[in-house]
Amino acid sequence: MLGLIVRRLLQLPLILLAVYTLTLALAWAVPGNPLERPEGRRPPAEVAAAMRAQYKLDNFWAFYVSYLDSATGLRYFREHVLATDQKRSDAEGGPSIAPPAANRATPNRPIFDLGPSLHYRDQRVHEIIASSLPASMLVGGLAILLALLIGVPAGVASAARPNSWVDAATRLLALAGISIPSFVIAMALLLIFAVELGWLPVASWGGLAGLILPSFTLCLPFAAYITRLTRLGMLEQLGADYIRTARAKGVSNMGVLTRHALKNAILPVVSYLGPATAFAVTGSFVVERVFSIPGMGQHFVAAVQNKDLFLIIGVVLVYSSLLILLNLAVDVAYRWIDPRIE
Repeated sequence: MLGLIVRRLLQLPLILLAVYTLTLALAWAVPGNPLERPEGRRPPAEVAAAMRAQYKLDNFWAFYVSYLDSATGLRYFREHVLATDQKRSDAEGGPSIAPPAANRATPNRPIFDLGPSLHYRDQRVHEIIASSLPASMLVGGLAILLALLIGVPAGVASAARPNSWVDAATRLLALAGISIPSFVIAMALLLIFAVELGWLPVASWGGLAGLILPSFTLCLPFAAYITRLTRLGMLEQLGADYIRTARAKGVSNMGVLTRHALKNAILPVVSYLGPATAFAVTGSFVVERVFSIPGMGQHFVAAVQNKDLFLIIGVVLVYSSLLILLNLAVDVAYRWIDPRIE
């Protein structure tokens, strides 16, 4: 188990390097200039020229190397740690000089610097992500929890009575959850529970009531997929020999479903939870826009529209890191659920 975790963590920088290269190549190929958009940030010509020269916006490979230098912490190490050691070395033989704290870190320049936003004035990418990711994580995490609470029992109930009205209704609802767009579900829930009944706020962030509708809207497609995966897994396991043996020994129907079949049938669901959780946590643009959630999805769409290279790369790297780490958690969960899996 430890060897698996160590190998995956060692692979993480190489995967992120490949993701960064592909993302930058695609973003660079998009036509347009982020400093000259009429609806965005338009600094004076001399300022724009200085920014292009400072951030290497006119040369792909120069930008590629410069961004890696700052994002990996090499620039911080060279400019702060090595510079401080050099000052200490130069000061030998004289009075002891302690390096000030400002030389070690500054509030605007972290060790792993993801750069400034080219669209949002006076904001850096790590600040935007730090302020928006918690909101997306809260809504996405609650959505995945609701999807599990809805999807697993629905899939078990559907598989327990195949070809019954319960099975037909469950499959129909799962198909609807997958097929209906999120913005249609969001608007319908707003009209019913916020406008007509007045039970929940229309668009309010900061309280429990404001989390219910966006989390439920976001969870429905995931719940539908989990229902279908659970149903298929349960049907396969219920036809296995060990289930017939358990029934012959007098195990109750509920015991067969929960203690025997579900443990093996849940493995496809666990596998699906890795990418699903990463997608839900990093935010859904439609849900965030409808319910006015200050999450990361809106920033990513705005970054693509404005060709904000730093913000595009920063969000993609965060998403990729979450996806890799959550898939690693899935593999660890596999070993815990079924130790026979290598």
